[in-house]
Amino acid sequence: MAMKKSKSKGIQQGNRMLVSINIVGSAGPIRFVVNEEDTVFVIIVTALKKYAREGRLPLLGFDPTNFLLYSANTDFDALNPLEAIGSYGVRNFVLCKKQVCSSNAEPNTGLVSQKSHGGRSWKAWFYLFGLKISSH
Repeated sequence: MAMKKSKSKGIQQGNRMLVSINIVGSAGPIRFVVNEEDTVFVIIVTALKKYAREGRLPLLGFDPTNFLLYSANTDFDALNPLEAIGSYGVRNFVLCKKQVCSSNAEPNTGLVSQKSHGGRSWKAWFYLFGLKISSH
């Protein structure tokens, strides 16, 4: 991996990349530059700060443990918060808030079961919406 020495700070930084994060319920994506070695957790924290600084709605809060980051281009599994963002090989992401429902939650996940939404998760709705657009 190519490491470059910054002239102003004398700190070594890795490769940088521009990420685009769509936030469920927000008008448009947030874009900012990150190091490929930054963890997914750091990216979530940065996105929440930038979202609040821009005064966007709906209000999300600042606790990064209440959010999951998904790749917009690949499968529907949440990204591991401890892995480097550059290891996924994508630049477009979706940030969404975890749904907490104590009676229907899976153990230790804090996620709502699909039964509480009539058998469909929000990801299924995106999939159906995408099919509806592509069929016309």
